[in-house]
Amino acid sequence: MAATTHTVTNQAPPLVEYDVFTADRALSEGVERHVAPELAGEVREELSWLGRTAGSARVQEWGVQANENPPKLRTHDRYGRRIDEVEFHPAWHRLLDEAVAARLTDAWGRPGGHVRRAAGFLVWTQAEAGHGCPLSMTHAAVPALRTDPELAAEWEPRLTSHVYEEGLREPSLKAGALFGMGMTEKQGGSDVRANTTSAQPLAGEGEYLLTGHKWFCSAPMCDGFLVLAQAPGGLSCFLVPRVLSDGTRNVFRIQRLKDKLGNRSNASSEVEFDGTWARLVGEEGRGVRTIIEMVAATRLDCVVGSAALMRQSVVQAAHHAAYRSAFGSKLIDKPLMRNVLADLALESEAATTLALRLAAGGTTATPSRTGPSCGSRCPPPSTG
Repeated sequence: MAATTHTVTNQAPPLVEYDVFTADRALSEGVERHVAPELAGEVREELSWLGRTAGSARVQEWGVQANENPPKLRTHDRYGRRIDEVEFHPAWHRLLDEAVAARLTDAWGRPGGHVRRAAGFLVWTQAEAGHGCPLSMTHAAVPALRTDPELAAEWEPRLTSHVYEEGLREPSLKAGALFGMGMTEKQGGSDVRANTTSAQPLAGEGEYLLTGHKWFCSAPMCDGFLVLAQAPGGLSCFLVPRVLSDGTRNVFRIQRLKDKLGNRSNASSEVEFDGTWARLVGEEGRGVRTIIEMVAATRLDCVVGSAALMRQSVVQAAHHAAYRSAFGSKLIDKPLMRNVLADLALESEAATTLALRLAAGGTTATPSRTGPSCGSRCPPPSTG
């Protein structure tokens, strides 16, 4: 009888095909605390559906593929024309498609919206965290845009849409849009008042041309960006679309993609503005006050995303310890190992509880319009 040399024993099976939401008692109980009783059944069903999707082998494989195949910058097409596009693996687009359909860019105006979205973001981020960047910024851009009712009326329906469309096209032709943000410059870093990017007014009301360089611009494949620049009246906030209303490309030169330690599935970049068309958001000289509305909302997602990473770490550690044997028994049965896992679980549950409490304190202002239906991928309607 031939000997076998590669029989795998004493290894944990893949942690797949489980409900990420229902398995998280701190999260599920926290959601119950913070949503109205009449919504509890509907929200539980919605998040359980998302949890099963996030825990599926299919979606987890998408997460692996998105990180093993990081984005690539294409500055020019084959004919030498400047295009400044970022190419992603199809798995990245599939993840975004599911996330947008699950309303992770839209908490505005629906009952319990911020808690529901935060819980969904916490669940979905455990499948893959990098694509959470454009999701977060798209959601967070809404309160900043609302400082200008005309801009909000134009862009908010696109940002809160439940349809994801990849690729750069004239915004009015797309069923949904994603937003990014650009504040940081080489000479200023976090001190954005040291920014030197300039904004020169045009004849049209609220129209400017930007010239300058951003040391860090998040998710450059997005349809639009909120950026800071120095206008005659001081540091101001501007909306920079990638494609103009006539279908031509705005000047948005991607200099390079950042070489990062983590978050590798997501593109972070340096960009140059050179006569780049922009629209003023808010008042001249009040740029920080305007864009801080977006920053504050993204900071909530920093809390939620961190809680998600902590939770997934605990889940993977406990799963491994439940199956792995050493010195005559399972790791999870050893007192010192149980102490370590308990400490990790306590920190994770505290982060989850804090994230939901912060989300519960969010605004629930009514959006300018209701986004289109997320279609067949939505969870079935509640029967409760």
